[in-house]
Amino acid sequence: MKTLMALVDGKPVCIMIPSDCEASMKKLASAFGCKSAQMMKPSDAERITGYKVGGISPFGQKRRTPVAMEERALLHEYVFINAGQRGLQVRLDPKEALKVLDGGAADLTA
Repeated sequence: MKTLMALVDGKPVCIMIPSDCEASMKKLASAFGCKSAQMMKPSDAERITGYKVGGISPFGQKRRTPVAMEERALLHEYVFINAGQRGLQVRLDPKEALKVLDGGAADLTA
C-alpha cells in the first residue's frame, strides 16, 4: 500500500491505496462526502504529517487527519503499510489497521 495525502474540499485527508494504482479524485471526494479532491503538495504533506514524501505513514502523524483505505485491501489477510521512513514497511491485518486509525474503507482507485 502507498500512503497519500490529499485535500477534500480544502481539508487534509490520508488515503492508502495499492502501490500499483492511481487515486481517483472523484471517488476520493465521494468517499469523504465532499465535492472536490486534489493531491496535496509534497511540502504541505511533509509539514502536516512530519514525514518525508516517500516515507509518509498513516500512523503517528503530527496532525490527525481522516483516513481511508482502498476497500479491496480488506480482501487480504495482510497488507504492507509505510512505517514512517522510506523503505520501512509494517505488515498488518488491514481491518486492524483501520480500527487503530479510526478509518474507513472505500473505492478510491481509478
